[in-house]
Amino acid sequence: MSPRRILIIQTQGENAGAQEVSRLIGAELDARGYDVRHLFFYRKSPSFDAPPNTRYCSLDRPRGIAGALKFPAQLLREIRDARPDVILTFQHYGNTVGGLAGRLASSAPIIANQVSARMLMNRPVRAADFALGMLGGFDLITVNSSDMLADYARYPNSYSKRLRYIPHGFDLKRTELTAQQARAAFGLPQDVPLLGSVARLNPGKRLDAAICTLADNPGWHLALAGQGPHEAELRQLVVEKNVGNRVYFTGELPPQRIGDFLATLDVFVFPSQAETFGLAAVEAASAGVPVVASDLPVLREVLEVDRKAAALFVDPADQRQFADTISRALNDDTLRADLIAAGRGLRARYSVAHMVDQYEQLLHGLFAPAAQLAP
Repeated sequence: MSPRRILIIQTQGENAGAQEVSRLIGAELDARGYDVRHLFFYRKSPSFDAPPNTRYCSLDRPRGIAGALKFPAQLLREIRDARPDVILTFQHYGNTVGGLAGRLASSAPIIANQVSARMLMNRPVRAADFALGMLGGFDLITVNSSDMLADYARYPNSYSKRLRYIPHGFDLKRTELTAQQARAAFGLPQDVPLLGSVARLNPGKRLDAAICTLADNPGWHLALAGQGPHEAELRQLVVEKNVGNRVYFTGELPPQRIGDFLATLDVFVFPSQAETFGLAAVEAASAGVPVVASDLPVLREVLEVDRKAAALFVDPADQRQFADTISRALNDDTLRADLIAAGRGLRARYSVAHMVDQYEQLLHGLFAPAAQLAP
């Protein structure tokens, strides 16, 4: 009997959190004997480190009338050609557009992964997600935190009965470089307090708040790893705040370089407006970097080990409080040691193997009816 084929569908090919999670799930399922295929709507980043067996509906974002007409036909064709036994969809457009296409092109059951905060979805996407969940377009819907589970559990039973809680696992971001070597590798200055973040450069990440802290703290420097639509505005803010010689845009980094980047930092700042899990902050804390994060219920939930906080939490909109909290993380040696110890405990809490164990249980449940009908 040939191995069960899993098709993982999501929007864009780039080195970001959802893509990292799907890569880890795919690699572990492949190691367990499944035939895993990845399908992206388009390739967003030229540096994207695609998993094996990856296909794109388009090498660039579909544009214009011709692109709008060609894309859905290609998406349906790719799904039919893959002949999946189960489809996993990621991100809100991956769930809605990919989920609908999956229903039209295949009889395979669909597991939608909610990795986008509802408040960051536009109204038509929320409506499409709601309709697909209510009408059975999704067989199951995973959420990655208790906070997300509580949020979506308010939906009617036709939707909420499909919810399953599976926290993300993560790959420890290791490095063999010292802090000095890592800074040299990225062209970052030695012997200065260095803040940093790994994030898509969009308004929801509120990285402007991190830049603003430098104006009143002339010794601090900031390194930002990522790419996105807000980069031009962030660069303009750097000029307006007159901190251009202390902010560094490293661009998007492949997963294997994140550990090197984290080694450069004294504090990881995560002033995000909304999150469903906060994978980048979890990775930073587990790598031994003190984290200052937005005071969101979901971040308090995931950045905790044995009732000990693995981060400091603050409202980034309060610029003075944000800067004061960063200062504590930089200068209080006892506090830094406590945060580092708690952060390293996240490694056991969020293992990739445990995450995929739970996905495999869902797969077995979906396969079971067919097995019972087999002669």
